[in-house]
Amino acid sequence: MGAYVLRRLAYGVGVVLGVLFLLFVLFFAVTEPEDIARKALGDKVPPEAIAVWLENHGYDRPLWPWQDFEENLLFDHYRRMLTFDFGLSDADDSPIVDRIRAGAGPSLTLTVPLLVLGLLTAIPLSLLVAFFRETYIDRMGVFLCVLAMSVSTLLYIIGGQYVVGKLLRWYPISGFDADPMMLPRFLALPILVGILSGVGGDVRFYRTVFLEESSRDFVRTARSKGASEPRIMTRHVLRNALIPILTRVVTAIPFLFMGSLLLEAFFGIPGLGSMTFDAIQANDFATLRTMVYVGALLFIFGQVATDISYGFVDPRVRVE
Repeated sequence: MGAYVLRRLAYGVGVVLGVLFLLFVLFFAVTEPEDIARKALGDKVPPEAIAVWLENHGYDRPLWPWQDFEENLLFDHYRRMLTFDFGLSDADDSPIVDRIRAGAGPSLTLTVPLLVLGLLTAIPLSLLVAFFRETYIDRMGVFLCVLAMSVSTLLYIIGGQYVVGKLLRWYPISGFDADPMMLPRFLALPILVGILSGVGGDVRFYRTVFLEESSRDFVRTARSKGASEPRIMTRHVLRNALIPILTRVVTAIPFLFMGSLLLEAFFGIPGLGSMTFDAIQANDFATLRTMVYVGALLFIFGQVATDISYGFVDPRVRVE
């Protein structure tokens, strides 16, 4: 187990170094530092202001080591990212690390309940549809899932804000209050919208998994011994479908820290998703570069955690 984990971590380090190089090419070689300065200051600023801005943000140095081995942007880019010294925002000069710390809490208050409630909604519905396979309930369930997947997330957000927030006035249209007594009131509507927008795809995925398990030999053996269909679905099919479910869940867990870009932006939640959305609008390349890097780190961590968790769910799985 230990050797396997170390080998996967070594692969992850190689991937991280490759991602960092691609980020450098995209944000510095393809996009010139002068272009980044003009995006931040405007097109009509004098060259002297651009030169000062480049010097303050450290973008006035050569790009590659063969131009200046000690003072170049490539080595500085690797050093800052690997030591989590993300520097200042291109938009407002605020420390990016402080913004990530401030935004992680609001993002988790949204994404963790959204993941848990989404699973508690999608898995029972998938079991129900799979239980009535090849019937009108199954066909109607698949039709509703495809219909739900065909609707844009933006329409769910706008419709939810109009119906629940404006007409019914059950919850605020947008806003955020960290007070534990007020927090559920502000999170109820975005969580409801998030579940509705994602339940179609989740039910279709889990239904396919459950139907595949239902056709296996051990299920036929259980039926031949007289086990009831509800017992077969909950005790045999669900238990043996845990690996694909676990793969989907564990892979999603690291990205909970990244927040939900659309939900946070439209519902006024000051999380990391909203921060990324603002960085895109403001051409804040330093923040975007950092968020892409953090996302890559979390993805690699999720992949390693998924592989390790297989052995705990299914004793037949051995990692070597």
